[in-house]
Amino acid sequence: MIKGEHLTFGGEFLNGDREAQFRTDRLAETIRHARLLFILSATLNALFLFSDWRFYGTDHFIVAIVARLSVIAVSVFCAGMVRGVVSIRQMPPILLVWETVTAIGVAFLVSSGSDLALFVALLLPTVFYLVVPTSFRLTLIMGAAGSFAMLVGYFGPRPLSSTGPGLILAQVMLNFALALVVIQSNRLQRMQWAAIQSERRAKEDLATSEAMIERIFMTTPIPLVVTAFPGGRVMRANAAASRYIGPRVNAEYMPSIIDMFTDPDSQPELARRLMEHGRVDNFEAEIRHADGSLRDILITSSILQTEPASAVVSSVIDITERKAVERRAQHDALHDALTGLPNRSLFQTCLNAMLDNTEDDAPAVALFLIDLDDFKAVNDTLGHDAGDALLVHASRCITETAGPERLVARLGGDEFAVLCPGIADADMATMAASRLLESLRKPVAHKGQSISSRASVGIALAPLHDRSAPELMKNADLALYKAKESGRNIAMLYDPAMRKTMLARVAVCNDVRGAIAHGQIVPFYQPQVSLETGKVIGFEALARWLHPTRGVVSAGAFMQAFDEPDIASAIGDVMLRQVAADIRQWIDAGLDCGRVSVNLATGMFRNRQLAAHVLSILDAAGVSTRNLSLELTETVLLNRGGNDLERTLNELRAAGISLALDDFGTGYASLTHLKRYPVDVIKIDQSFVRDLEVDPDDAAIVRALLDLGRNLELEVVAEGVETAGQEQFLRDHACTYVQGYRYAKPIAASRVPWLLSRTTLVPKAEPEPQAARDISAA
Repeated sequence: MIKGEHLTFGGEFLNGDREAQFRTDRLAETIRHARLLFILSATLNALFLFSDWRFYGTDHFIVAIVARLSVIAVSVFCAGMVRGVVSIRQMPPILLVWETVTAIGVAFLVSSGSDLALFVALLLPTVFYLVVPTSFRLTLIMGAAGSFAMLVGYFGPRPLSSTGPGLILAQVMLNFALALVVIQSNRLQRMQWAAIQSERRAKEDLATSEAMIERIFMTTPIPLVVTAFPGGRVMRANAAASRYIGPRVNAEYMPSIIDMFTDPDSQPELARRLMEHGRVDNFEAEIRHADGSLRDILITSSILQTEPASAVVSSVIDITERKAVERRAQHDALHDALTGLPNRSLFQTCLNAMLDNTEDDAPAVALFLIDLDDFKAVNDTLGHDAGDALLVHASRCITETAGPERLVARLGGDEFAVLCPGIADADMATMAASRLLESLRKPVAHKGQSISSRASVGIALAPLHDRSAPELMKNADLALYKAKESGRNIAMLYDPAMRKTMLARVAVCNDVRGAIAHGQIVPFYQPQVSLETGKVIGFEALARWLHPTRGVVSAGAFMQAFDEPDIASAIGDVMLRQVAADIRQWIDAGLDCGRVSVNLATGMFRNRQLAAHVLSILDAAGVSTRNLSLELTETVLLNRGGNDLERTLNELRAAGISLALDDFGTGYASLTHLKRYPVDVIKIDQSFVRDLEVDPDDAAIVRALLDLGRNLELEVVAEGVETAGQEQFLRDHACTYVQGYRYAKPIAASRVPWLLSRTTLVPKAEPEPQAARDISAA
């Protein structure tokens, strides 16, 4: 029968492996029990051996002595055998031998039929059931066998007496009673063993768990600290914490957590949060590391309810490197990588803050915008490393001159800004700007070359000029633009008139953009005339704006638009396409228009594809390159990208396009430029022609330019000829070609055929003014 984990009949474990484990676990106890049983059996039977002498002289004496000695012998033998037992399987045979011999021996002993024999007959089965440590099956078998042997021995020599049935019944009842006792004992023993095993396993699991937790606690690479709460005394710390915090955490001295924080307010704040929430995540603090350095840490703590007082378990994560990276990232986000100065974002923040805190009666805040002159030329000619060296030099000069209380920033490119509070007035601001310019004039050496450094400065004052940071920046920028426009290398103070000028310029540029989009920019043509024949030898195409309300507007009215590179290039492109179309129309009409010159913006010559672009326009219109001349100003020749310009001009010249140098003598071009670049024509600016009748210097310049043209074998065209005296002077000094109102004003393309039909454009001679004769003679 089976009930739960145990056999109902026998009380043993149902699971064979568990029963075997039970017996194995009890092996040592079973051996001690068996040895004690055997020794006790040998001792008692030895003592009983002396009592057996009472049978001396009877037939039972020999039987008793032999039986007693047999029991003693087998007990001693089995006690010796038990000493060598190492397995539970070795025990049953030994016990079975002892029980068998003892049962037989005692059976012979009880054959005496004495009262003691009757007692032994009942006692031996009890011993087999209760004392001999065998399995339930062997216990039951040997108990029953012992009872049977006792009955046989007791009743064997004589006939069954009247007490025989009672004795037999007593033996049967005894066996049943003892079997129940054994069953109950087996069950209790196994239940006790199971309970002990469970408790042992629980303790082992607990010990293992505690050991594992302890190992995890001690080997966790993150510092872990257990502190008393409240109070902050350190109760435990793992190895990482000991290494991190240092020898202050040890068995001899457990400090307060307060000792570890550099900020005395950190621990109270951490305790307050723990009291409120029972847990604190990502609490930032600063502690002193074991090596003495200060470290930023992130603490996660929670209250652990323990007896007799609560504790706090905290993990510590070092975020010093992360904080350093964050600080570096924040610094990099707000500072220029090259110069280390604050960038535009940080400067704007500081400017806003300073203006917000500026009182109306307080000294002014001066804003200086500084732009390096010709910085692009340094990059183009000497390389970007030279440009970087110049920027670093400029930042150092500005910072040293401005002083430690001033905010210096690099806004981008070659533009710097200085913010100076406490400026008394405009004069003081101008003096400060002069010192900045003076410091920037110091050249910087780079790779054996001396790089000149010059700058322009725009100044705006708050609250005088504005209190809004964006508007103040605009005002300073307008002043900077004015400084650039006025010749550079100077400082300009903002004036409200600058804003009006700028607004007008913006309006003009917007209008011109619209005019380009609507096809309102067209060429008007002014003829170039041969003084010798009076014939038209070519034209200059001049941009005109066909304004819907103002009529024909000359280029002087929208000259500001030419300062915008994109607008100037767009106008140049429109002019080229329209001029090519007009030339094609005149040729188709059988007219010889000569060579038509177009003045292109400076920015267009920076385009390496200019030659290909011009040739594609001419090719699309079916116009020969000999019909086109391109005019460039001296500003183009001064561009630092000389190699690219020279290549472009050579490509144009090789294609057959003539090149004219306009407004010659008014700029800074040297004679070496005439030698280096492929120029075919020089044009004497009208500013020299206008007063040559009354100004000996202008007359001398014109004569020199005419001689220069002849000596260099260049064509010379005098511009702005309006009077007969000017014409006569030019004729007397062998000027070949002229252009001006004396011959014709610029006219629309539709009027060109009429003009070409004229036999001469040179008016009849007029009486020469005396001043002109004097200058000519001179």
